[in-house]
Amino acid sequence: SGPQINPSNNLVCPLLTDMYQISMSYAYWKGGRSNDDAVFDLFFRKCPFKGEYCVFAGLDEVMKLVTSFKFSTSDIDYLKTIIPHAEPEFFEYLLQLDCSKTRIYAIREGTIVFPREPLLRIEGPLVVGQLLETPLLNLINFPSLLTTNAARMRRVVGDNKTLMEFGLRRAQGPDGALSASRYAMIGGFNATSNVLAGKLFDVPVRGTHAHAYVMAHKSMKELHSKLIRTCTGEEVDFISLVIEKSCLVQEALELVGVPRESELAAFVSYAQAFPSSFLALVDTFDTLRSGVPNYLSVGLALHSLGYKPVGIRLDSGDLGVLSTAARELFKRCDALIGVSVFEKTIITASDDINEKRLLDLATQGHEIDSFGIGTNLVTCQAQPALGCVYKLVEINKEPRIKLSNDSGKVVTPGSKVVYRMYDEMGCPIGDVLKCVEEPPLLPDVPLDLRLFSKTGIIVEHQVARRVELLMYLAWDAGAGAVEGYPCLSESTSRCKDQMTQMIPHTDPLSPVPYKVYMSVLLHEMMLALQKE
Repeated sequence: SGPQINPSNNLVCPLLTDMYQISMSYAYWKGGRSNDDAVFDLFFRKCPFKGEYCVFAGLDEVMKLVTSFKFSTSDIDYLKTIIPHAEPEFFEYLLQLDCSKTRIYAIREGTIVFPREPLLRIEGPLVVGQLLETPLLNLINFPSLLTTNAARMRRVVGDNKTLMEFGLRRAQGPDGALSASRYAMIGGFNATSNVLAGKLFDVPVRGTHAHAYVMAHKSMKELHSKLIRTCTGEEVDFISLVIEKSCLVQEALELVGVPRESELAAFVSYAQAFPSSFLALVDTFDTLRSGVPNYLSVGLALHSLGYKPVGIRLDSGDLGVLSTAARELFKRCDALIGVSVFEKTIITASDDINEKRLLDLATQGHEIDSFGIGTNLVTCQAQPALGCVYKLVEINKEPRIKLSNDSGKVVTPGSKVVYRMYDEMGCPIGDVLKCVEEPPLLPDVPLDLRLFSKTGIIVEHQVARRVELLMYLAWDAGAGAVEGYPCLSESTSRCKDQMTQMIPHTDPLSPVPYKVYMSVLLHEMMLALQKE
């Protein structure tokens, strides 16, 4: 089926804006400037999470917004109540407004980006560009922040661990939850617990049981049935088989005390429902003296019937110590009983995991195969907002600049494109901002550039072996989405590839700052405007 053209959230519409956008639009219209040819840039000034990079995301929803951008009759009726002095003709003008005369150039979703670079360049009628400001910022800020957060976590654990997004219950409302599920995938997560996200975005859904399921059981006597169907279709007495294996496990491991029967009953019940995908939460009572032994007992019973137990989940305690101890118990059980059932048992960990805890676990050492990460991922607890801004950079073919006593807030003027330079090994060596009217950046040509730095503008010379134009025409006036809508799988692959290319700059502990340059012409134009 083709992509939907409406935003995922039906609240995303022209009225999802700040009041001053409406006020300015009326003033532009009344002053006869509504159709002035304007250019706006959307960019950020500082990398999130005290790092040196950001992953651009949210372009899919931007495209859906501009596709469906249209004030409804009820929108206009409401606007009449908050600006009652406005002429009727203004409201008639708004009612006809759309993005059919607007062009949007964008960096591709999943691309690693840096401060000052225009993520979006919006060209077209002044009023339309102004009205797009607030919704575009809303649709880019959180997705890019969340995707970067996810990518940072993937960078810490490496490619051989599974990452699952578990944040639905802690996210900022349904929209925050669904956005987190989608953009966590772009950042490198493998699955989500969010069932609706699985349906809407066609991403893998994972989840087994909670502590409540274990606590809901008291004894084997309460179980509805003692039977289980084997792989060959035969029904056998599963409870008796599990009790037999439990005695074997207790004897082999020389356990102190008896594992809890209520927990064992819960595991039996769950295994009866999911014999081919049995994964148990083992920390309800005592992880090593009850949870893991009970898992081993049920796992051995399943194995004897032709099934392969999947693994355990840890949700509390010292995850490094517990995972290592659990792995030793799996190995001991296999060795003492003379089977090879648990050598590849998956150990999943949750429990309020964040980037720092992942780093600490890596230093400490652990046996965890899979992480379920919720609150700290979906709320971006380490930094709640990215801080993208949206600035007018050109009006009627004349560049505009915003000045500030803070040099970091001086806006780079004019219509710009972004190029990425690569060395002979294919590694990025810097990005270059150029005026759109300049000749394209070419490889193997000595370049005189101006480097943005914390101390000011520095003259540098570079030679790129390969050059890539990062921006493309995403939305063309009248023609619509030039290349269709961003694809989740393509954005995910792009992010993964770029994280590999940018290893020095994405290091979680000591990242190397990435260089962003501007051309000599752009720098001269900037200086000239500052002197006016």
